[in-house]
Amino acid sequence: MERGAWIVKLDLGCGTHKHPDFYGIDRRPHQDVDLVWDLNEGLPLPDESVEWVMACRFLPYVHDLQAMLTEIYRVSIHKAIVCILVPYAHSFKHSTNPLLRHRFDEHTPRHFTNCFFQPSHGPVSPALSPYENLDELPYDFRLLRMEYFYNESLRAASYESEELEDLHRIQVNVVDEILYHFVVIKEEVTPSELEQLSRHSHMEPHCAHELRSIPSPLDFSEEEPLLSDEGGIRRPKVLRRTFSPRHFPNKTPQLLTIRKRNPS
Repeated sequence: MERGAWIVKLDLGCGTHKHPDFYGIDRRPHQDVDLVWDLNEGLPLPDESVEWVMACRFLPYVHDLQAMLTEIYRVSIHKAIVCILVPYAHSFKHSTNPLLRHRFDEHTPRHFTNCFFQPSHGPVSPALSPYENLDELPYDFRLLRMEYFYNESLRAASYESEELEDLHRIQVNVVDEILYHFVVIKEEVTPSELEQLSRHSHMEPHCAHELRSIPSPLDFSEEEPLLSDEGGIRRPKVLRRTFSPRHFPNKTPQLLTIRKRNPS
């Protein structure tokens, strides 16, 4: 098929949760899968035939991540959107999983382009210096949005976002998954264009809303009045937790001194 003969929205490794109106590819023949194909063999699509790519919990399993990114870039049109949801690298339950071949965190977007763009809102992707990638990459994915999904126990405890950010900076097992939105760049683009794109509302995996908040019945106050949301649904007000001193110990750990007993 020739370039530009068709333009699709692509759901890679869609499984049983393919997005509506997306073309789903998976190596298992689920009901909603449009094409049964081993994605490690590349994408059986023509150049510049895709305007949207959804990769939900799929990329960590591919054999060659750079080859897969190259294929995604090849089939994408200029300014195609790529949404990626993956396990967060600094979570023990993910880092010890032998099936996950690739790790992702807030530094990852820097490795997806030779011309990094930092949106003015959302989490920051820190600089890589002195270990920057000096090779010319075969693709150019610019960051539009990055979001952390926190460990379920922390979400259920209803911490404030600032408290979760503080915890994330000082310890592991705080962030459970991470979501990125990238834009495919194949022509010249200005920072103002990228900033505008970063503020658009983009599609995301079905599970994203659930991952943002898990209300806990233990945090509901029966004495608090019920609140009404925009849909008129009344729900109990959630009490917010605050950090206790144990979260930020300010004492220097003491060395244990072992005393020898006098021989009797």
